[in-house]
Amino acid sequence: MEPLNELKILCREKQVPYFDDEELQYQLERANGDVNLAAYRCLIIKAENCAVQVSGLTLADTHTYWLRLASSVRPSGSCIVKGG
Repeated sequence: MEPLNELKILCREKQVPYFDDEELQYQLERANGDVNLAAYRCLIIKAENCAVQVSGLTLADTHTYWLRLASSVRPSGSCIVKGG
């Protein structure tokens, strides 16, 4: 699977479109091709407060959903450190 398509799946872009292909490609390049890191960053962006209130109707804030998804692809930060 191509990285861009994998990123779209991880970010649930089909169900909840937010980014265009150019933005997703930028995140992939910024993450040096690491799809999980790009997805993590995109999902954090999607987690911005998204509660909507119009004429007394309030749509639920879904930021916790996006943060849970982000935690599933969060880079561990672990690596091998060479000694001196």
